[in-house]
Amino acid sequence: MTKRRALGFFWCMSIACCMIFVSASMVSATEKLKKTKKTAQPPKQVFGLKNVVDSARLLAETAYKDPKGALPQWLLDITYDQHRDIRFIPDKACWRKQKLPFELQFFHAGSYFNRTVKIYDVTPQGPVPIKFSPDYFNYEKSAADLKERVPKNLGFAGFRIHCNINNPAYKDEFAVFLGASYFKAVAKNMHYGLSARGLAVDTAQPTGEEFPWFREFWIQRPRPKDSQITVYALLDSPRMTGAYSFVIQPGKETVMNVEATVFLRKGVDKLGIAPMTSMFFYGENTNSRPKDSFRPEVHDSDGLMIHMENGEWLWRPIANNKSLWINAFQADNLKGFGLMQRDLNFDHYQDLEARFDRRPSLWCEPKGAWGKGWVELIQIPTDDEIHDNIVAYWRPAAAPIGQPLSFAYRLSWLYPDNKRPPAGKVVATRAETDRQTGIKKFIIDFEGGELAGCEPSDGLEGSIDIGSGGRLIEHQLYKNQVTGGWRLVFQVKPEENSTLTEKIMPEKKPIVEMRAFLKHGSSILTETWICGTQL
Repeated sequence: MTKRRALGFFWCMSIACCMIFVSASMVSATEKLKKTKKTAQPPKQVFGLKNVVDSARLLAETAYKDPKGALPQWLLDITYDQHRDIRFIPDKACWRKQKLPFELQFFHAGSYFNRTVKIYDVTPQGPVPIKFSPDYFNYEKSAADLKERVPKNLGFAGFRIHCNINNPAYKDEFAVFLGASYFKAVAKNMHYGLSARGLAVDTAQPTGEEFPWFREFWIQRPRPKDSQITVYALLDSPRMTGAYSFVIQPGKETVMNVEATVFLRKGVDKLGIAPMTSMFFYGENTNSRPKDSFRPEVHDSDGLMIHMENGEWLWRPIANNKSLWINAFQADNLKGFGLMQRDLNFDHYQDLEARFDRRPSLWCEPKGAWGKGWVELIQIPTDDEIHDNIVAYWRPAAAPIGQPLSFAYRLSWLYPDNKRPPAGKVVATRAETDRQTGIKKFIIDFEGGELAGCEPSDGLEGSIDIGSGGRLIEHQLYKNQVTGGWRLVFQVKPEENSTLTEKIMPEKKPIVEMRAFLKHGSSILTETWICGTQL
């Protein structure tokens, strides 16, 4: 090889090596960039549930301070109409100027709302107090002369959350936190109905009920493309404190993922987890209406549904009885429960203002095993639809002092669907009584699941069980040729052992518990109807 050729070869080799080195460097830089992108962490959380848990733990170590007396008495004495005429100004909604997907509007204290709460906007830099100002409100009509008297540092009674749930051009209200630990929500195309609570304490006990209340809220400021919003809340009452997190996703079905930790200051006889509060005035199962009205039915919910650990689905129609009824359903590690509004037929209500046919059902699905306990249903007599007279919750078998009680669950505000339950379900419960014999006839309509494909020749059967105090004397099952469902009809005769008191005061008679479902051979085709009656 000549000297020139050797030199040329040397330079070619050098250039090739440089190219390989540059190429390798570029690959190395690209890989580093990819790794950087993969390991990029989301913005550090400056506030979360742990902060509220720490606050609740410290608060539980101190004596409870009653907030009564914090508001001027004249403000508590204003009328319902005056309070209604104090209206928040929508243009002053929190986050409206930033054009974020969610907005907050606030409620004015006074009248029935005798407490104020602290509310914080959780920004990327940390929580910032949202301060009250009378300038946020219009004091109209009967409240026109109140503005100048309102303390500048009054505080808010609660808040509501708005987003584009129904219309891309307008943000509708879809969730409210107002009064004690009450909150409610709606999904798309719904009207408000039943409410939920943080906790229920000693509900329907002779000693009276305790109402824990949310005293502070921290609301995570949403990012421009967020589809959910997070609310943290600090709960307080004479015997307990609590820390709550609500991750709320509005839509066709509005979902709240709830996490909570409760600290007991003192012992509690009855603790209700995931309590729901609703109204039942009268329905198709009411033969004598408590009020003369053009409306065939008036209720926010028409039944309690429970999904048991063994997979069984239970349906308990609710009623406005003449006396207080308390029913407990053993439900260890239950899969779900809820107060449902199954009847969505406008013709059954005829109320263009209340729109009971658009009221939500509320379904609670526990996360993890809740252990031993039972679902409790409280039915309180009422003479007016303005009262929430139905309460349901899960009651743990034990709630020890000194140990935090933690639980998580999903609340779904929804219209009933075919998933809950997946089999046939009860769509109506009716009854009539023969005044001479005391025999009571029950008419139960089932629809859905495999029932629509069944014919009279298929040999379906009704399974009926009557508890003590009554005796089954007759029953029939036949296909409803109008609806395509199936109708179970049976008669129950009272046992002849009534006391003199029960004869004089029928409301003192014992409650006869009944169960019924439809089956084909060994296959169960429907949920289990469970109901109580006084014969």
